[in-house]
Order: sequence, then structure tokens, then C-alpha cells
Amino acid sequence: MLARIQGSSGWRKPTESGTYDAAGITTTAIRNTQELLVINFGLTVTTQTQEIVLRARSGWQPVEFKELWTNRELFGFLVWRDISIRYKQTFLGGLWAVLQPLLAMLIFTVFFNRMAGIQGDGVPYPLFAYTGLILWTFFANSITASSNSLVGNQVLVSKVYFPRIFIPIAAIGAIVLDLAISFLILVPMMFYYKWHVSLSMLWVPLFILGTILAASGVGLFLSALNVSFRDVKYIVPYFTQIGIFVTPVIYPLRYVPQRYQLLLALNPMSGMVSGFRTTLLGQPTDWKLVGASLTVSTILFLTGLFTFRRMERRFADII
Repeated sequence: MLARIQGSSGWRKPTESGTYDAAGITTTAIRNTQELLVINFGLTVTTQTQEIVLRARSGWQPVEFKELWTNRELFGFLVWRDISIRYKQTFLGGLWAVLQPLLAMLIFTVFFNRMAGIQGDGVPYPLFAYTGLILWTFFANSITASSNSLVGNQVLVSKVYFPRIFIPIAAIGAIVLDLAISFLILVPMMFYYKWHVSLSMLWVPLFILGTILAASGVGLFLSALNVSFRDVKYIVPYFTQIGIFVTPVIYPLRYVPQRYQLLLALNPMSGMVSGFRTTLLGQPTDWKLVGASLTVSTILFLTGLFTFRRMERRFADII
């Protein structure tokens, strides 16, 4: 059964319950009539004919968690599809996930450590830089992939309904594999520099989760904005390139003057990168900075989520 949605082009299929509440759409009138049909062999079949009028709901839209849970298998399929596309017919394959932070680490070691004299707070600088680059590379790649995800799937978005939030989040989920692969170099590096593992490493998942929240929030906002303004894809790489210099990736926190510490805390990746590095390497952690960054990451995620929901009902018409 197809239903016509007022304020949107095309016919769409409602859910099995006869309602359509996704993307701010609610059922406002349902009329059921029963008809008895006598068919061959004397069987009697009862059918229902439903006439549905759908109107778009204005304002901010709630997040339909039940709908997301119902379609969780679709989310897994989208993540697997993005991983397959990412590594299909590639020469380096998963090796590129290691080469990105590794090559950057070598360049930063030569220019910032050997030439500029930046030290790693008692940590060998290659190990110091690589631990910061692992998380930053994941964050930058996640924003780039998620911000272009809706436009890259415009046929899927315009032809069939499903929770559109799955597309940018699935793009980030595919990058998680790169994050896992990048740890393959970190382990031998710690053995090479004879760096001991401590129990503080158990905090590492917290900083990965905080980074995913920040990347998801920014990615959801930019992906929704990119549907209306296609020059977003040109702006994102620029800000990810300069963002590494306002994040303590290639320098320790003590290099930042005290009067700028508050501004540094507004960058969600400052606490994530710093905390990820210190807990991974068993050093003292600035938990005040971590708490501020986690708060900003959560705010970014909620802002991106509700902004995406508000703009979602227009995607199929303008993409």
C-alpha cells in the first residue's frame, strides 16, 4: 500500500502498523473498511483497505529510537557496504590506514622534533606523535566521509525511506576499522621503545567513544548542510588540515600558555587526544580538560542530531 505525503513529492510506503512517523511525518487520518471476498474452493478472506492522509510535522523532530532499533540490521549492512567500497579494488587496501598516521609521524618527527626542538614530555617523540595522530586521523577521516555521505547516496535517499541518520553514522562506523588497524603499528613501537603498559590503558575506550560522539555530531550537521549547500565538501578538508595545529597532537599541553587553556578546552579533540595519549602511555591525565572536552563532544552530538532531524524531511526533495 502506498501513501501520499503532503508537503513531499512521490508516493511512499507506510509501516506495517499503518502509521508513518519517520522524518517528522505523522498519520492524521486512517479509515479502515473490511471487505469479504469469496474466492475459489469456498475460502473466505478478510482484507483491509486503508486510506491515509499524511502531513509533515513542523519544528524540531524527536529521535525515533524504536525505529532505529527496528532497522538495526540495515545499519550493519550499510557499515559493511561502506567498508567493502572503501577497500574494493585498492592497491594498498587496509595498509593505507597505517600509512596515513605513520608518514605524518615521520614528517613531524623530522620538522618539529629534530628541527624545531619540540619534545614529547618524557616520551620518545615518534611514539608521542603517533599516539596523537591515531585519534586525530580517525576524527578527520570520519568528518570527511560523513559530511559527503548523503550526497553520495542521493539515489538511495530520494527513492526509498529508511532512517537517513544511518548513512552518515555508517560512514563513521566504517572508519572505525581504520582506527583498529592503526593500532597494529603502535604495539611494535611500544616494544621498540621498551614502553611499559599500565592499567590506565583501560580508559582508552572512553576517549574513543568521546571522539566518535564529536565526529558524529559534526558529521551529522555537515552532511545535512551539504544537501543544501554543496560547497561544504570544499570547506571540510581545509578545517581538518588546520585543526591539527590547534589540537595537542604534535606538541604537549605544557606548550600552550595558561591564558589559552580555556580556549583549548573548547576544542573537543584537545581532551580526547591528550587523554588518549596519557592513559595509553601511563602518564598523568588532565581530567579537567578531559571532562570539558567530553561535555563539548556531547553537546556537539546532540546539536548535530537534532539539526539533522529538523532538516531531514527536505532531503528527498532537494538532494
